[in-house]
Parts: sequence; C-alpha cells; structure tokens
Amino acid sequence: MRKNVPYLIIAPGTILLLFFMILPLVNIIWPTIFTETGASLSAYTSFLTDDFNLRIFLRTIRVSVIVTLISAVLGIPTAYFIAGVGKKWKSLLMAMTMFPLLTNSVIRSFAWINILGRTGVINNFLIRLGLIEQPIALLYTEFAIIIGSVYLFLPTMVMTLVGVMENIEKETLEAAETLGASPFKTFYKIVMPLCIPGVIVGSILVFTGTLTAYTTPQLLGGNQNMMMATFLYQKASTLGDWTSASVIALIMIVTTLIVNKGLNMIAARLDRREMNHA
Repeated sequence: MRKNVPYLIIAPGTILLLFFMILPLVNIIWPTIFTETGASLSAYTSFLTDDFNLRIFLRTIRVSVIVTLISAVLGIPTAYFIAGVGKKWKSLLMAMTMFPLLTNSVIRSFAWINILGRTGVINNFLIRLGLIEQPIALLYTEFAIIIGSVYLFLPTMVMTLVGVMENIEKETLEAAETLGASPFKTFYKIVMPLCIPGVIVGSILVFTGTLTAYTTPQLLGGNQNMMMATFLYQKASTLGDWTSASVIALIMIVTTLIVNKGLNMIAARLDRREMNHA
C-alpha cells in the first residue's frame, strides 16, 4: 500500500494535466495529420513550402531573436545595477521595472502608436530639429514590433537576472577587486559566467513571449508585417480555417521546444567549460 502512495498523490495533478493540456493538444494536432485519405504531413509541408507563409515564419523568428538579444544586452547591466543598490532603492527600481507588466497590452501598444506615428512624438521632434522634412514611416514596421516587444518583455529579463545576481556573494566580487581586477573585468569574468543560468531562463521567456504575442504585433506591425500569432488568429477567426490554424499552432510549439532545447544545451556546454577551467 505504501508503494502506491506517491502515485495516489500525483494522480490528481496528472489527471488535470491530461484533461486540460494533453487532450486539447491532441485535438489540435489530430486533424492536421489524420485526414479522410489517411495519415499525412502534407498540411505542414504545404505550409512550409509556401513563400508567403515562410516569410511570416522567418519574420517571427527574426523578430523574436532580435528582441531576445536586445533584452539581454539591456537587461544584464540593468539587473546588475539593481542588485547592487540598497533595499529601499531596490524596491523602488523593481516597481518601476514591473510597471509595463502592470499596464494593459492594448494601452501600451496605443502609447507606442502615439510615439511612432507619422504625427507622433519622434517624427515631430525630428522635424523641429530640421533633421527630416517628411515624417518617417516608423509605425507598422518590424522596427515598431521590436520596440514594442522589447518594452513589453525587458522587465521579464531584468527580474529574472536580478534574482540570480542577488545570490552572487559579495565576498567573491571583493576578492576580485582585491586581486586588482577592474569593475569591468570583475563584471565580465565573474558576474557574467555566474548569471548565465538566469540569462538562459530570461532568454527562453522573452523568446517564447515574443513568438506567441498577438496584441503588440497586430497593433504596431499591422497586416503588412504579420507574425505567426496574428496569422493564426486570422486563419481561425477571420477565415474559419481551423486546420491551418492548428498547423501554425503546432509549428509555434515545436519551434519553442527546439529553441528551449538549444539554449539549454548552450548552458550545459558553458557549465562544463567553466568546470574544466576550474
């Protein structure tokens, strides 16, 4: 009887996972593979060989990678600074960092529309400086999607890294300074390797969030710069093509799994390299 206790404990969670996650996923995948003529992957090959679909897929990957890289470059030094200040200032800075996450996504996007539009803040500022004569097309571009996505997901990267950097012992940094290491060298040689797990986790969250985001690409990118999430919505809600929508959904899931696996492999390789150097 005691041997069955662990299975009885996890049984409710397993049933909920099966009912609310596995079964809906199977229900999505099944019609795309098993048709009236039998099992076939033609729906996926047709999607990936279509130039229009492929451009949307590659655009989504490109934007997600760029947003992840920018978030990492901006998030690492920001998190390092926040982790090093006192508790009072840290609470204030963390609250300011979390502010975009507390704002409705539609409101955020409309704010960027006012900033990036032809009569927006940036174009008006550049025209008054005499740098341009006509407004620049900043809105409804990949650039607008990237800016809006970085604003949306940078706090996720920062909060992930702050938690990791807070666990770095100050004695380690002080020892490096005592041995003559400059602040930059201490950051590069000690802080960066120790925060790699946080960078990996933050990158996964940012990449996945950007890949699956709908509101920001739709409002800032428009139909001319469609992303996979907006394409899925169009297929399902506008055209009623649920099979194609299911194909897009599975491609997004597989892409996310591949990227997550790749980042985890990179993290494991870096950990082995650090252990060998040690």
